Amino acid sequence: MKLPNARVAVVPDSKISGYLLSDIHPVGRVKARFFSGFGFSGERPGELADALKRLAQTYEVLAAEASPFGMRYIIDGVLGTPDGRNPTVRTVWFVGTGEAVPRFVTAFPASRR
Repeated sequence: MKLPNARVAVVPDSKISGYLLSDIHPVGRVKARFFSGFGFSGERPGELADALKRLAQTYEVLAAEASPFGMRYIIDGVLGTPDGRNPTVRTVWFVGTGEAVPRFVTAFPASRR
């Protein structure tokens, strides 16, 4: 199954600039080292947002979990990167109850099995 309405998925700027590419965020700074290591930059946050959206549109949902607030979707896939090394990452998306638009929650390196 694909992420419902992936073509209109939203990646808030605050999740990119204030979290995934933030050198000062308590949790995000570790992720910032990972993503910047593949050529993503806080000066071009749209590159990472676009790559995350492409991943969501391309790969199958690994798990879908219902909560009282909506559905959480987990997608693993190869993330296209500026330096071309393209790591596999896990992304989490959320669709609130009564909503149709998936919103990006987080991303991190996918564990290797």
